[in-house]
Amino acid sequence: MASVGATPGRTPQGPGPREASASFPSPAPVPEPRGAEEEDEEEPAEIHLCVLWSSGYLGIAYYDTSDSTIYFMPDAPDHESLQLLQRVLDEIDPQSVVTSAKQDENMTRFLGKLASQEHREPKRPEIILLPSVDFGLEISKQRLLSGNYSFIPDSMTATEKILFLSSIIPFDCLLTVRALGGLLKFLGRRRIGVELEDYNVSIPILGFKKFALTHLVSIDQDTYSVLQIFKSEPHPSVYKVASGLKEGLSLFGILNRCRCKWGEKLLRLWFTRPTQDLEELNSRLDVIQFFLLPQNLDMAQMLHRLLGHIKNVPLILKRMKLSHTKVSDWQVLYKTVYSALGLRDACRSLPQSIQLFRDIAQEFSDDLHHIASLIGKVVDFEGSLAENRFTVLPNIDPEIDEKKRRLTGLPSFLTEVARKELENLDPRIPSCSVIYIPLIGFLLCIPRLPSMVETSDFEIEGLDFMFLSEEKLHYRSARTKELDALLGDLHCDIRDQETLLMYQLQCQVLARAAVLTQVLDLASRLDVLLALASAARDYGYSRPRYSPRLLGVRIQNGRHPLMELCARTFVPNSAECGGYKGRVKVITGPNSSGKSIYLKQVGLITFMALVGSFVPAEEAEIGAVDAIFTRIHSCESISLGLSTFMIDLNQVAKAVNNATERSLVLIDEFGKGTNTVDGLALLAAVIRHWLALGPTCPHIFVATNFLSLIQLQLLPQGPLVQYLTMETCEDGNDLVFFYQVCEGVANASHASHTAAQAGLPEKLVARGKEVSDLICSGKPIKPVKELLKEKQMENCQMLVDKFLKLDLEDPSLDLDIFMRQEVLPAAATVL
Repeated sequence: MASVGATPGRTPQGPGPREASASFPSPAPVPEPRGAEEEDEEEPAEIHLCVLWSSGYLGIAYYDTSDSTIYFMPDAPDHESLQLLQRVLDEIDPQSVVTSAKQDENMTRFLGKLASQEHREPKRPEIILLPSVDFGLEISKQRLLSGNYSFIPDSMTATEKILFLSSIIPFDCLLTVRALGGLLKFLGRRRIGVELEDYNVSIPILGFKKFALTHLVSIDQDTYSVLQIFKSEPHPSVYKVASGLKEGLSLFGILNRCRCKWGEKLLRLWFTRPTQDLEELNSRLDVIQFFLLPQNLDMAQMLHRLLGHIKNVPLILKRMKLSHTKVSDWQVLYKTVYSALGLRDACRSLPQSIQLFRDIAQEFSDDLHHIASLIGKVVDFEGSLAENRFTVLPNIDPEIDEKKRRLTGLPSFLTEVARKELENLDPRIPSCSVIYIPLIGFLLCIPRLPSMVETSDFEIEGLDFMFLSEEKLHYRSARTKELDALLGDLHCDIRDQETLLMYQLQCQVLARAAVLTQVLDLASRLDVLLALASAARDYGYSRPRYSPRLLGVRIQNGRHPLMELCARTFVPNSAECGGYKGRVKVITGPNSSGKSIYLKQVGLITFMALVGSFVPAEEAEIGAVDAIFTRIHSCESISLGLSTFMIDLNQVAKAVNNATERSLVLIDEFGKGTNTVDGLALLAAVIRHWLALGPTCPHIFVATNFLSLIQLQLLPQGPLVQYLTMETCEDGNDLVFFYQVCEGVANASHASHTAAQAGLPEKLVARGKEVSDLICSGKPIKPVKELLKEKQMENCQMLVDKFLKLDLEDPSLDLDIFMRQEVLPAAATVL
C-alpha cells in the first residue's frame, strides 16, 4: 500500500495530528518465479483409439493428449485374428478403445477377450461402443472438414481448407476416414482435455500425423523383459513414489542420454518399433558415425547444450489454444525458438549430404525468427514474473504506456486529494486517505472513531458509506466519484489491453504452429542420435552392416551391453547363423558357464542394429530379420492364473506358430518345468518340427542341459544342426570357466561344482554326485550306511530319554500304552 502523510492546514483537535494520505491495497504476495528451465508437471498422457474392421481391413486413428495430435493409420489388411490390431494396442496402450456397436464376429470376439484381460489392470482399456451412424462416411467427412484446427490459418477459404486437409488426410482410405470421424465424435462427447471449459471451447487438435507398422520387427513383451531392453523399478525417493517408476539397469537406461523430454520419448518409440527399413537405419547410422569423428566432438557437445532448451512445445500450444497460457510459457517458448535457430545455423555448416542436417537447415524456416522477434519485442519477462501475469514492454501501445504513467503518478496525486478531503471532514477525524481498489474504484478511507458503535453512526453528511474493513470506514465522496469518471479503472483497463495483445500474439504463434511441430520432430531425432553417438563413443561400439540377402546374423567378438558394464572382465564371443547351414544351434555346457548370457547377447546386438544404433561388437552383419522370439525366463504372475510351465509353453507356442525363415528364436532351458522325460521329449519335438521345415527353418539358438538330447540322438543329423558348447577346463577338483563358445558337446553339466559354489555342505554335494553317477550307470541307489546308523542312534536316544522321564510310581501310568505308542514305532524305525 503506497501511503504519503500530509499535515493539514489547521490545528488539529484530538490526541494527535490529523493526516491525509493516498494508498493502494497491497498486492498479493508474488510467489518466487520459477526459472524458465523448469517445466510444469505434465498431466498423465491419455490415448484414445478408434478402430473399424471391415472386409479384412482395419481403419485406426487415435488421439494423444500429450501433444494434442491425432494419429491415423491408412487402411491396412489384417488377419481374422486381428494380429495387427493387437500389435497396435500393445504399442500405444490406449486408455479407451472406441468402435461401432455394429461389428462382425471376429471383432466382437476380440473385444470380449480384450475386456476380460484382468491382468492388464490398471491399464485395461475401456471399450466404448458408439452407434454405427456415428461412423457414416459422409458425416465423418463433414466432421473432419468443419473442425476448428489451430494449424490452419484463418485466412484460408473453405475450398483452400479442403485442399489443405486433403494433402494430410487420405480421404481415399474410407475406413480411416470413418475412424477419424468416430474419434472426433467421441472426443467431442467426452470433452477430452477441456472437461471444465465452456462448451463453445473446442478440443485442441494441433495436427494430424500418419503412423504405420510396415517394415517393423515383431518383438513381444516377454522378449523386451528377458533381454532387459526396458526395466522399470520403484523410485527410491519417497517424494516421487506416487509419480511412478524409474528406469532400472536396462538397454534403454544406458543408451538414454537425451537432453529433452521429447528426445527420450522418441528413443522409447524407436525401441518399441525396430525396423527393417534399411534406408531409415542407414540414415540414423550416418548421423551417429559423423558425431563419432574426433573433429566433430565440440559440435556434438554444442548441439547437445542447445537441445537442453527444447521444451514441451505441444503443451504450450495447447494452453494457447485454450487461452490458458502461463507467464513461464512465454519465456520457455522464447528460449526454445532461439535454441532451434541455433540448431539451424549449426546444421547449415554441417555436410548437407546427411539427410537430417539438410532437413533441419531447410525446415527451420524464418517463421522461427518471426516468432522469436515478436515475443522478444512484446513480452516484458521481468515485469510478467514480478506481477505474475502477462505484461508488455514500453512503446508497444501508446495508450497502455499513458495509463501506466498515470498509475505510476497516482499516489502523489491522491495524497493531495486526501488533504483537501480532510479539510472538509469533522475535526474529530484525525486522518484520512484516498485508496484505489481494482473493480471498485476510488474510495475515501477514515479510521473508526470510538463513538461510532452502531451502523447508523457511520453515516457522514456528504459521503456515501460503502463498507467497514479492519476498523476502517470506506466512503464515496464527490471527489472520488469524479476520479472514477476521470481516470476510470486503470488496473483493469491495462490488464484488458495487455490480455488483448497477448491474444493477438498467441494467434500469431498458433498460425505458425506447424514450424514449431517440425522443430520438435527434428530436434528430438537429433537428440536421440546424439545420445546414441555418445554411448557408442563411451562403450566402444561399432557400426553394423545390413545385408538383405543374408538370412540371419553374423557377429564377430560380440559383447553383452549390460553384462560388460557389471563384470570386471568380459569374454567376447562370435555368432553366425546365415545361409542354410547351422540354422539350429544347440548349445550345451556346465551350469553358470555363460549360455544364457550368450543367447541374450545375440538378441540384444540384433535388436540394437534394428533400431539404428551402433553395437557392442568388432563387426556385425545383420540380415533380413522380421521377428525375435524368446523363451529364456518365465515371467510369473499370480494374476495370469497360469503355472510356470504353462507360461513357458505359451512362449514356445508363440514362436512355433509365428516364426518364419527370417525370425530369430532364442530358447533357454525349455522343458525343465516338468518331468524330465516329458520335458526332454517336448524340446526334441519342437526342434524336430523346425528342422522338418528344411531351408525355411528359423534361426534358432537353443541352450539346454538335457545332454540326453544328443546322447540319445533325438535330433536328426544334417547340415541344419550345429552343436556348440562353452569351453571349460577341469583343474583337479576345480572347474575353470573360459566363457568361450566353441564347437562340440558338453559331457556333463557339472551341477555339483555349481552347488559347491552356492555354499551347499560338502556331504550333500558329494552324495548328490554319487547318486547322479549311479543313475547314469544304471545301478541301484542304496542309502548311505553312516547316515542310517546316525538316524538309528538318534531314535534310540530319544526312546531312552522318554522312558527315563516316566514316573513309575504314578498309578495312572499304563506301560502297555507306552509300548504301543512309543517303543514299537521307534523299534520299527530302527529295524
